[in-house]
Amino acid sequence: MSNHPLLQFATQAQLKANRGSDAFKVGDGVRVSTKVREGDKERTQVFTGIVIARKGGDVQETFTVRRVSFGEGVERTFPVHSPNIEKIEVERKSQVMKARLFYLRGRQGKSATKVKERRFDANEAAAK
Repeated sequence: MSNHPLLQFATQAQLKANRGSDAFKVGDGVRVSTKVREGDKERTQVFTGIVIARKGGDVQETFTVRRVSFGEGVERTFPVHSPNIEKIEVERKSQVMKARLFYLRGRQGKSATKVKERRFDANEAAAK
């Protein structure tokens, strides 16, 4: 959050409540539905991939999604609180130990999409 009270007040209305830091994180597989305007028509376009980075805060917060399409890596950066984003669906959760997954850029094939998936077992957590 910004430290200045006037900035907080001015940007509070633009923040979307369900897109906080707990909704998705780096390493998760997401489907981002965006509104695309072509002339006077509007349609929804879906971009599916792995979140490789999040940066910024408040209204300026962005995240980068990467996918491999026809053997070519494609990255797209979205503002978290953009009115053009209809919804962000988390397809799979992951467990990564880094804040940025830029090392995926150097990989090819199946290893470019391999991120350790999170499997949480309550019994194991209680035993430790």
